[in-house]
Amino acid sequence: MNIALLGSGGREHTLCQKIFDSKLSKNIICIPGNAGTSKIAKNINIDMLDFKKLLKVIKFYKINLVIVGPEEPLVRGVVDFLLKNKIKVFGPNKYAAKLEGSKAFMKSLCKKNNIPTAEFKICRNKNDVNNFLKKNIFPLVVKADGLAAGKGVTICRNKKQVLKVSDEIFKGKFKSSKKLVLEEFLEGEEASYFLLVDKKSFKFFGSAQDHKKVGEKDTGPNTGGMGAYSPAKIVTQDLEKKIIKKIVSPTLKALKQKRKNYTGFLYVGLMIKNNEPFLIEYNVRMGDPECQVILPRLNTDLVKIISYAVKNKLNTIDIKWKKIKCMTIVLCSKGYPGKYKKFIKINNLMNIKLKKNSFIFHAGTKYINDDIFSNGGRVLNITSVGKTFKKIRFNIISIIKKINWRSGFFRKDIGWRVIQNK
Repeated sequence: MNIALLGSGGREHTLCQKIFDSKLSKNIICIPGNAGTSKIAKNINIDMLDFKKLLKVIKFYKINLVIVGPEEPLVRGVVDFLLKNKIKVFGPNKYAAKLEGSKAFMKSLCKKNNIPTAEFKICRNKNDVNNFLKKNIFPLVVKADGLAAGKGVTICRNKKQVLKVSDEIFKGKFKSSKKLVLEEFLEGEEASYFLLVDKKSFKFFGSAQDHKKVGEKDTGPNTGGMGAYSPAKIVTQDLEKKIIKKIVSPTLKALKQKRKNYTGFLYVGLMIKNNEPFLIEYNVRMGDPECQVILPRLNTDLVKIISYAVKNKLNTIDIKWKKIKCMTIVLCSKGYPGKYKKFIKINNLMNIKLKKNSFIFHAGTKYINDDIFSNGGRVLNITSVGKTFKKIRFNIISIIKKINWRSGFFRKDIGWRVIQNK
């Protein structure tokens, strides 16, 4: 099978590796890919948002299946476009992708279907913001309505901060929208719960805990994710039943009633409070860096699973998992998530010899004249599997020290919730 994978991050390198390991894959092309994917696939450096150009490449390489990695092509309707052109593709349609593409859409769907989530108000101007402020106590959360590359959420401690952040969004700080969602701040523990979905059924596809804050002890601004671990201990069988009954099933039913069935990865971002799940967000693709800790634990052939989902036969396949733990730590460019320099050489990367239980998934990297350079804020995902999170983290940090990239930084406390006191 010839497979095309859209995207260029750590998630895509991880997906690419699993596709490469599959007995069903023949040729893999990554659009645009990164330095890591170029070792196991053919990178094609075109704009994946130029759908007409994308279609030409897909036809030229006789692609049998397209797997979409990131959210933006999904939100812009790449699945609808490819299906219209009779190309098999794995991912949700444009309407279903609004679960991630519009916070307002997602929150409205929750309200209409009694899905537990934080109290909220969709705000289009300063008056809307002030009206919500009158009735709520701090802290409050301000969310840009559209896509914002993991940087559109701000927890605000006072009115001045809310007005400042809101004003920036109204003035177009994020190109995706000029409206926002204001919501109450929920205390609790976050968890990420993943599913594979087709038109007839859905299957559990792992749990993880991400670390969004840039600084240790969860301080500083939000990022796209500084590291993660899987499985998430907090997701018990009892909690899982509640997640399915109160959140997932009503959501998929609501889409089905609109005749906009969901197909693809579904990432359920949760806040767990007193053993009750509240929906924080939906993502319509695998998480990044959660994908990097879930896929190394997968025992079943990923291409086989996705092929079944595309045929709406997910209910006939048994997905098996390795009984191991997994963690990833993200090595970032200094300055991230603010301003950072690109195209800085990573000298020692070629010399690192990894054991079977460790992986380096590339994110923001690029080959230039046979050398590897940084090409983004999140540069490398150093990932390892094992029996205890403490040993896994020690192993990852020792690999990062060997890489010795002085233009980078990382969090040394990934997994602190499960490692403390051990």
